[in-house]
Amino acid sequence: MANQHVVIVTNLKAELQEYLSALKYDKLFILTDTNTREKCYPLLKDIPLIQQGEVISIEAGDTGKDITQLSAIWRVLSEKGASRHSLLINLGGGMVTDMGGFAGATFKRGIPTINIPTTLMASVDAAVGGKTGINFNGLKNEIGAFYPPVCVFIDCMFLRTLDRDNLLSGYAEMLKHALLSSPEDYASVIAFDPGGAVDYARLHRMVAQSVAIKERIVEEDPRELGIRKALNLGHTIGHAMESLSFKRGHPLLHGHAVAAGIVCELYLSYKQCGFPADKLTQVAYYIKEQYPPFFFDCSEYDALYELMTHDKKNESGIINFTLLADTGKVRINQSVDKALIFESLDFYRESFGI
Repeated sequence: MANQHVVIVTNLKAELQEYLSALKYDKLFILTDTNTREKCYPLLKDIPLIQQGEVISIEAGDTGKDITQLSAIWRVLSEKGASRHSLLINLGGGMVTDMGGFAGATFKRGIPTINIPTTLMASVDAAVGGKTGINFNGLKNEIGAFYPPVCVFIDCMFLRTLDRDNLLSGYAEMLKHALLSSPEDYASVIAFDPGGAVDYARLHRMVAQSVAIKERIVEEDPRELGIRKALNLGHTIGHAMESLSFKRGHPLLHGHAVAAGIVCELYLSYKQCGFPADKLTQVAYYIKEQYPPFFFDCSEYDALYELMTHDKKNESGIINFTLLADTGKVRINQSVDKALIFESLDFYRESFGI
C-alpha cells in the first residue's frame, strides 16, 4: 500500500494550487456534504484549478454514510465521465473522507483521492491512515477498504468553525494518541481544555503532534496486522455504544463514543494489564468534566456485548481489545471475559453518576 503524504499547511489556497498543478489528471471532482458545501467550499472555490472541478454534494451526518449515498457518488462520477485518471478531493469531516475514500477505492477499481479534513476528528484520525468505509446493517464502518489518499492537507483554520461538541469529538482521538505515545504527550493533552476558550495556536501544534503519532503507527503496520491495532483503543466498546445510539435514533458523535469507550477500556487495562489506578481516575474525571454522558442501564449490557462481537478486530468469535499497561505500553489482542466487560460498563456508569 502506497504511503500517504500529509501536509500541515499555513496557506491552503497557494499550497493546494501548487500541488494540483504538479499532478496529472483528466477530470477533477470535489466531494462535499451539505455543511461543507456551504461553509468550507467557498474558501477554496476561487482557486483556479478548483474552479474547473465538478462538485458532488451529499447529505451531512454519519447516519447517511451508507450504500445509498455511496451509489449517488458513483453515479455522478460515471455520468460526468470520470476515468481511472480522474482525481477526487474529499472536503469535509470523517464521514466525507471515509465515504469519499471508499468511492475512490472502488470506482473503476481505484482513482486517486486527496483529503482536506474540515473537522478535528477528520484531521487527526479519519482523513489520515488510509481507512475508508461505510456503515452497513446497523454496524459502524462494516464495509470498507484500505486506500490511502495521495495527499492530506490539514489546515487548522477550519477548526475555528467548529462548535464545542465537534471539537471534543476530535479531541477524544488526540487523547487516545497521547495515551498510546508517551507520558509527555499524555501530560500535554490532559492539561488542555478543548471545551473552554480554545488556544488555536497551541491546538495547531498539538494536531501536528497527534497526526505524527498516528503516521508512525500506520507506517509500521499499514494494513492493521499488528501494532496498528493500537489505534483501536476505546473503539471496541465505543463503536458498540455508537451503534446502539444509531438504533435508538439519537446518534452519538463518534469521538464522544470513543471517549466513553476509553473510560471502559482503561478500566479493563487496570484490571487485566496493571494500568495505573491514578491515571485511570484522572482520565475518567477529565472525560466526565468535558463530555456529556451516554445514558444506558444494565438491561442494555447484552445488546452492547452483541454489538462488540461484530468488531473487525475479532478472531474466531473472540472479542479482541487493545489495552494499556501504562501510557505508551500497548497490549494488543487482549481477550476479556464477559463479566469483566460488564464490570467496565458499571465503572463508566458509576464514574458519570448514571
